[in-house]
Amino acid sequence: MSTNIANHQSSHGTVNTPVHSFLRYIRFALIALIFLATSLQSLRAETYPLDGYFLTGIRRLVWWQMIIKGELKGTKPIAGATKSVNDIKLQLENAKGDSLKTLPARDEKLQKAVNALFPNLDESYSLCLLDITPGKKIRYASRQETKGFQPGSVGKLAVVAGLFTELARIYPDSFEKRQALLKSKFVRAGKWAIADVHTVPFFNPETREFFKRTVAEDDVFSLYEWADHMLSVSNNGAASVVWRELILMRNFGQAYPALTEIEAAAFFKNTPRDSLRKMANLVVNEPLLALGIGKDEWRLGSMFTKGAKSYIPGEGGSIGSPLALMKYLVALERGQIVDHNSSLEIKRLLYMTDRRIRYGSSPRLATAALYFKSGSLYKCKPEEGFTCKKYSGNVENYMNSVAIIEHTDGTVYLVALMSNVLKKNSNLDHLELATGIDDIIRNKRP
Repeated sequence: MSTNIANHQSSHGTVNTPVHSFLRYIRFALIALIFLATSLQSLRAETYPLDGYFLTGIRRLVWWQMIIKGELKGTKPIAGATKSVNDIKLQLENAKGDSLKTLPARDEKLQKAVNALFPNLDESYSLCLLDITPGKKIRYASRQETKGFQPGSVGKLAVVAGLFTELARIYPDSFEKRQALLKSKFVRAGKWAIADVHTVPFFNPETREFFKRTVAEDDVFSLYEWADHMLSVSNNGAASVVWRELILMRNFGQAYPALTEIEAAAFFKNTPRDSLRKMANLVVNEPLLALGIGKDEWRLGSMFTKGAKSYIPGEGGSIGSPLALMKYLVALERGQIVDHNSSLEIKRLLYMTDRRIRYGSSPRLATAALYFKSGSLYKCKPEEGFTCKKYSGNVENYMNSVAIIEHTDGTVYLVALMSNVLKKNSNLDHLELATGIDDIIRNKRP
């Protein structure tokens, strides 16, 4: 819950006193600042979000910069992950974007080539593909684009849209103040973040200690860092924490920046659960409606962790479709998720510098900038001869990928891919589809 002075957790898992924690935070922030200032001449600006520490305060970025400089051991990022913060642009704030108020008719040649990818794949595969390469005509292809799926972690895109929507309510006239709040507001995980198997990175610029582990109740991160954990490593606990803060922002408005953890806890304790459930629904689904995405096309119905659901039970279920996800990507590139600055910052947060998985792991994309979110959800039941495994459910087995691909040759296209293939981990199919789609878009196959 919200706290004004960060009780930062040490590498040994203990929690410092607020005063000691605050002094430690100031000290390692100064050390990081000195490090970055002295190394700026020799470090090329090519690593966003890895060069985004000054803007965001996300501490893992300092670790990455030390790796790039050779000051710490580690594997350097792949070529496609080395864009600078200043190199990331929105692609559709122009006449081409204006023409996409509605998606175009299918391009016959592109559609024929896309259809040829699917004969041997499960019938559930559904897709939207939009080629927006500058200087070329827009091309669109699709397959069962209105089919509904459980969105899984792709739903975190709605949460980040909600985050920037609520920030704009607090500071309607200043994006700089919104960004400063993301950077300066530190909140504790609490039970909301429990439990999730996805680990998150911890880095202390003072000691240079880096490790990864699952989130604990006493962990404290800035809003920027929680949002980064939610998107870069798809941590469910982080998503629930961010969603919690959206509710607090909506309720307390301009009083939110000074809100204490005690006040936040009292709010959740004393507010009727029905009111909390309604507010939780509004803060993540209203931004989708504002983009012209209907509630039957895409909505979130419940939080991402058991801990969060103990405070706010779900309602109505979650659903998504490739068409709705494509509408989101187009709106993002048009600068219409709140405004230009908010859309651009969401795109930066989606820029993949961590390990690429599933669709994003195709070797064809290694040199391309990838803005990506993947999601999955599987469920099993007893069945003779069947052993339940991760991402191989026999009741449901959703796997979804949303991607913006920008190649160095200028090729730019958007993809929303969803599937529900029972008893099989579809990650390799998603990889192969990514390879095939890239070849088609770049005219390397008919």
